[in-house]
Amino acid sequence: MFFTRRPSPAVIERFLRTSQEAHLSYAPIGILGDGVSHDLDEAIVTVGCGYTDFERAKAALMGWRQFNVGWVETFPRHAPLAVGTVVAVLMRHFGFWSLNGCRVVYNVGSQRDARFGFAYGTLTNHAESGEELFEVFLNRDDEEVKYRIRATSRPQVALARLGQPIVRALQARFRRDSAAAMLRALKRFDSGGCV
Repeated sequence: MFFTRRPSPAVIERFLRTSQEAHLSYAPIGILGDGVSHDLDEAIVTVGCGYTDFERAKAALMGWRQFNVGWVETFPRHAPLAVGTVVAVLMRHFGFWSLNGCRVVYNVGSQRDARFGFAYGTLTNHAESGEELFEVFLNRDDEEVKYRIRATSRPQVALARLGQPIVRALQARFRRDSAAAMLRALKRFDSGGCV
């Protein structure tokens, strides 16, 4: 949904309610890792060092801190990462706003793994159709904590198809800004690497 001004809390709440019944706009779930050739976009950045920073990075993901970019918000703000959770992603771009529905479709890692994250898939009320993964992992060799954002999508609505170069630029900007948000979330990390 596109708006000329920021939608009110009531509009966002109504959008979230109707999104609960919306279907995914793509198939199959897991297309990011199914081995089939897709247009994949990915950014990986070192955000910390050691197990303590890994735990902090996990907490940042659980708090949706990777969306603290200034022009994108999620609702509800602290949604659980449970499979089936629906979120609305509100974006401000080029003088207008868009509201897009997503559902958490799977989690990655476990308590004993040095990997943690989740993926959400787009719903039929999203401008794009695809899947996006947010994960953190601890490299056991050098103790670096990495944040990875990985996505595949294609336009779903006419406006997104017409503005595909702009959409692609916004997606690249979000990957950069999301990585920077995770760095801020672990602000004590010295980007000089693990010592």
